[in-house]
Amino acid sequence: MEKTVAEATTVAGIDMGTQSIKVVLYDWKARRIIASAQESVELIAENDGTREQKTEWYDAALEKCFAAFSPEEKNSIAAIGISGHQHGFVPLDAEGKALYNVKLWNDTSTAEECRIITEAAGGDDAVIAEVCNLMLPGFTAPKILWLKRHKSEAFARLRYIMLPHDYLNYRFSGEYRAECGDASGMAIFNGKTRSWSKKICAIIDEKLLSLLPPLINSDDPNGFVTDVAASRYGIPAGIPVSSGGGDNMMSAIGTGTVRDGVLSMSLGTSGTLYGYSETPLADPKNGLSGFNSSSGGYLPLLCTMNCTVATEETRRIFNLGVKELDDLAAKAKPGADGIVFLPFFNGERTPNLPNGRASIIGITAANFSRENVARAALESAIFGMRCGLEAFQGLGFTAREIRITGGGSKSAIWRQMAADILNTPVKRPVNAESAAMGGAIQALWCLLKQKGTPADIAALTDEHVDISDTESIKPDSNTVALYNRAYEEYNKYLKALTPLYI
Repeated sequence: MEKTVAEATTVAGIDMGTQSIKVVLYDWKARRIIASAQESVELIAENDGTREQKTEWYDAALEKCFAAFSPEEKNSIAAIGISGHQHGFVPLDAEGKALYNVKLWNDTSTAEECRIITEAAGGDDAVIAEVCNLMLPGFTAPKILWLKRHKSEAFARLRYIMLPHDYLNYRFSGEYRAECGDASGMAIFNGKTRSWSKKICAIIDEKLLSLLPPLINSDDPNGFVTDVAASRYGIPAGIPVSSGGGDNMMSAIGTGTVRDGVLSMSLGTSGTLYGYSETPLADPKNGLSGFNSSSGGYLPLLCTMNCTVATEETRRIFNLGVKELDDLAAKAKPGADGIVFLPFFNGERTPNLPNGRASIIGITAANFSRENVARAALESAIFGMRCGLEAFQGLGFTAREIRITGGGSKSAIWRQMAADILNTPVKRPVNAESAAMGGAIQALWCLLKQKGTPADIAALTDEHVDISDTESIKPDSNTVALYNRAYEEYNKYLKALTPLYI
C-alpha cells in the first residue's frame, strides 16, 4: 500500500548518540514511526583518556539523515525534539564556530581539573552542596577548565558554552538557550535551586557565568526553525524546536519514566539506571547523580562508562557476531563458574576510577573457557547497574519494574540477566529507540502548548509509549541466589583492585 505521508502530521525525534545520529518521524495520530534514518559519527580516542568528536561530523551526519527522507516526509514535520549525549563540551566563538573538538562524557583526561575545582570549592561535600554531584571527569565543568588551561587562545575567544543537544538546537533555531535536565549534568548547575552555581563558575573563570545561556522550561520551545536551517535540511521553516535534553532525560520520556516508582536502564556504550522523582533525590558518593528531568521534576541517575564496551571487545577478540556471543554465553552457568570481568576499558565513572583498566579475574585451569569469559562480559554490565539499584533502595526508592532500552536490550539473555541480578521484573518498550522517541514526544508536548492546548507529559507517555506485557521478564529465584553470590565475588575483586586505579 502506498504511504500517504503528505497527509500525516509528524514530529521529528533526533537522538545524537556517541556512535551515531538517528532521526525518527513519528505520526502521533497513527501512533507509529513512519520513517527513520541513521548515520555514524567518528570518535577520537587517545591513551590519556581523551575522547573527542568534531562539530562538523555532527553537521554532516544530520544532513545525511534528513536527505534520506522524501520531500513529503520532511514537509509533514510539525515540530522537532532533540536528545544528545550528556556532559560533552561544545565551545563556540561569537560566530558560532567550534574553537576546539567536543570533549565527550567518556573523556577521562580531566582528572586534574576535577581536583583543582574540588579543592578550591572546599572539598567533596562543598561541591555536592553547590551542584548536587561530585566533580567527576565525565562532567562538563572540568572540560571547560581544561580548555582554559590547555588551549588558552581558544578559551579567550569563547562565547557560547553548549552541550551536544544544545548545539543541534542552535543549528536549527539559531537560539542560545538551555533547559534544566541536561544543564544539571554540567557540574556548574544546582538542581535544587534550578540555577547556575556562581561559586563553581567563579572558580573556573570570572567571566564564565556571563557566558552561560538563559534557562527555559522543558515544555517551552528553544526556538523555531530558521530559513537557513529549513533550506539546509529541507524541512518547514518556523516550526518549533522543543527544549530537548540529555539522552538519559529524553530516554526517560521515551520509556514513560515520568512518575515515581519506575526505573529505566539503558544498555549502550555507557550503562545508565535512572528513575523519576517529584523531589530532589541523590547519593553522589554512592554513584547516584542528582539530575533534573527534562519533563519537570528530578532524575536521580547512575552511569557507568563501560557497558557494551566489554561485550564488543570480547566479540572482537573471539571474532563473533552479537548472537554468536549470546549463544556462547548461554552455555555457561550464572556466575561464569567464578570468572569475573571488570570492564573498565575507558576508565570508569561509577565507581570513580578515571585510571581504571579492564581485568578478567578468577581464572583457573578448570574454568577458563570462551563460554565463561563471554558470560562474565555480559554479567559485568549488570553488576555495575546493581550498585545503582542498591543506592536507590538506600534512599527509599522502591522500583516496581525496570524498563530496559539501548542496543543491549535486544539481547534476550541480557534481559534475563538484568531481571535475575537486580531481582526486579524487566520490561522492554516496543519501540527500543527511547531517546529519539522521547525527543518526538517532547516535541509534541511543546507543539500542543504552542497551539494553546497544553497536555500533561505523563498522559502523553501513557498514550505514545507502548510497554508490552509480552516483553515482561520475571526474575528466577534460584538464579537470583546464584547471582547474589557472584555479585559478592565481583565486589571482592573490585575492592581489591580499586587502589591501583585511583
